[in-house]
Amino acid sequence: MKRIFVAGAFTLAVGGQALAADLPQAPPPPHAPATYVPAPVALYNWTGFYIGGNLGADWNQGTVTDTGPFFRGLSQTGNHTGFLGGGQVGFNYEFGGGVVIGAEADFDWAPNNNNTATGIAYPALPALGIVSPGTVSATINNQWLTTFAGRLGYAWDRLLVYGKGGGAWVGSSNSTITSSTFGPVNLSNNSSNYGWVAGVGLEYAFWGNASVRVEYDYVGLNSANFTVPATSPFLANETFSSSNRDIQMVTVGLNYKFGY
Repeated sequence: MKRIFVAGAFTLAVGGQALAADLPQAPPPPHAPATYVPAPVALYNWTGFYIGGNLGADWNQGTVTDTGPFFRGLSQTGNHTGFLGGGQVGFNYEFGGGVVIGAEADFDWAPNNNNTATGIAYPALPALGIVSPGTVSATINNQWLTTFAGRLGYAWDRLLVYGKGGGAWVGSSNSTITSSTFGPVNLSNNSSNYGWVAGVGLEYAFWGNASVRVEYDYVGLNSANFTVPATSPFLANETFSSSNRDIQMVTVGLNYKFGY
């Protein structure tokens, strides 16, 4: 009897294992879907030296006053609009958070004049050979303009907004006094004048390290003195002062940056 019970138990165990093997297996637990993590995009970095060129227009203004000895106090104000063009070189450094500091030097040819159509009226002076009233007009010719300024801005990736401020120098040549009686007379004067510059700009790096910008600048200049030569047949040794001189400029420029 005992043998029959053991044999039956063994048969039941083997049969259960075979039956379990024949039953369908439960599917494995599903795998979680792979998560795609995009690679971080590197922001544009404005750090580096750059060089470029610019073209634009300028508005020039100033007042010329006769400081004596003949027509002391007589004055005229002149305005002129012209074109300019040149180049720039500079360096930027971008801190974390988009703050950009730098320095830039610009040089532009700016051939423009300060003059008026009517000029300064003077009376008849027979002792000086002036037998009838006339006018005298001063022409102050600016030939070139250079600035050196610090820059401070903020960058949103490839877009940079900045301000600038520093010193300015203007070269003058071929300045004249023109009389309705005697015609033009060349003036002797300093070859350059100096002052300050302040401006704002917007720059965009459109491809690689190349960027385009638009900029507005205001240049304020100190007074400059001019003297009629002693050999002149008209107003010999007469002195003139050019004051309240300012230049406003709007330029479009193209830069290429080296580094980063």
